[in-house]
Amino acid sequence: MKTLMTATAVSALMCSAAFAEDIKLGVIYGFTGPIESLTGPMAAGAELAMKEVTDSGLLLDGSSVTSVRADSTCIDSAAATAAAERLVTADKVNAIVGADCSGVTGAVLQNVARANGIVMVSPSATSPALSTAEDDGLFFRTAPSDAREGQVMTDILMEEGIKSVALTYTNNDYGKGLADSFVSAFEAAGGEITVNISHEDGKADYSSEVGTLASAGGDILVVAGYLDQGGRGIIEGSIDTGAWDRFVLPGGMIGDNILTIGDALNGSFGQVAGTDSTGAATYAEMATAAGFDGTSPFTPESYDAAALIMLAMQKAGSSASGDFKDHVFDVANAPGEQIFPGELAKALQIIKDGGDVDYVGASAVELIGNGESAGSYRHLKVEGGEFVTVKYR
Repeated sequence: MKTLMTATAVSALMCSAAFAEDIKLGVIYGFTGPIESLTGPMAAGAELAMKEVTDSGLLLDGSSVTSVRADSTCIDSAAATAAAERLVTADKVNAIVGADCSGVTGAVLQNVARANGIVMVSPSATSPALSTAEDDGLFFRTAPSDAREGQVMTDILMEEGIKSVALTYTNNDYGKGLADSFVSAFEAAGGEITVNISHEDGKADYSSEVGTLASAGGDILVVAGYLDQGGRGIIEGSIDTGAWDRFVLPGGMIGDNILTIGDALNGSFGQVAGTDSTGAATYAEMATAAGFDGTSPFTPESYDAAALIMLAMQKAGSSASGDFKDHVFDVANAPGEQIFPGELAKALQIIKDGGDVDYVGASAVELIGNGESAGSYRHLKVEGGEFVTVKYR
C-alpha cells in the first residue's frame, strides 16, 4: 500500500508539472529617453503583480510569471518595434505590458502585436488615435484617453479664471493628440490659444521656441511635453529668460524629476491620471513595502495592466493571447466580486471555481469602448517644491 501511494503521489506531481508553465510577460517601457525617470517605478508595479500571482501558485495549475524588460525609448518607433520583435520571437513572451508612449505603442501594435497575435495592455499610452486603431481585439489600456484630459485641463483653467494661453507640444502622437483635444475643448469654452507650436525632444537649446511663445503672449504657458527632455527644456528656458513664471503641466510632465527645477515652478499646476480609491491607497502601501513609490505616475496603471492579463488567462484557461484576449473585458468589469490590489490570489481562486470577478485594482479600472479606461484625474499644484493634490476629477 505504501508503494502504491508513493507512485500515485509521483504521478499527480508529474501531471501538475505537465500543465504548469513559465509564462513570460514583456514589459516594454522607455527605460531611456524623455520619461526615463518614470519607468523604473512603472516596471516595478507590473512586476509586483506578477510576483503576487506567481507566489499564489493558483494561475493555470501553478504556472509562474516572469518579466522580460525591453526599452521602447518612448520616442523611437523603429527601436521600439525591434525591441518588441525580440520579446516575441526570441523571448517568446505570452503578452506585452506596454508600451508606454503613444507613438511607439501604435508602432508596436501595428508591426508586432497584430502580426503575431499578441495582447498588449498599455498603462500610459493616451493618444485619442489609439481609441480607433485597428487592433484585432488585442489592445487595451488602463489609462484614459487624452480626449478626456483635454477637457479636464480646460475645466481647471476656467476655474482658475485663465482665458488666454500659449501652447507647445512634443512633436509626436502623444503631444499632437493632447494638443488637438485641448485646443478643441478650450476654444469651445471661450478660451484663446495665442500660439500653438510643436517642439522636438533631445535638443540642447529651446531658445527659439521660447522666443516664439513669449512673443505670442498669454496668461500662462501649457507645456504638453515630457518631463525629462523637451518639456523640461522649454520650462527652464522660459524661466531663465523671464518669459513665463507659471506653467500648465499635463500628464507627461508630472513626476518628481520636474520638481528639481526648483522654487521657480511654484504656482504651476496640472493633472495626471489618478484616483483616490481604496485600491490606490492599498497599492501605495504595497509598493512602499516592495521598495518603490506607488504614487509615481502610471505605476498603479502598470500593476493593473499586468493583473488584467493574468486574470484573463485564468478565465480563458490558457496563456495564449489568441485564447484570452476575449476575456479581458470579462475580468475588468461587472458583474463579479470586486478585486483590489493584494487580492489577486483571491481572484484567481474565484475564477478557477467558476465565478466572476470585477477587477477594480489600483486605478479603479473600468474598461469602455475599444478597451480603454474610463479613468479619473488627479489635479495637482506645485507648492514649496512639491506636488500637492487639489482634488480628483
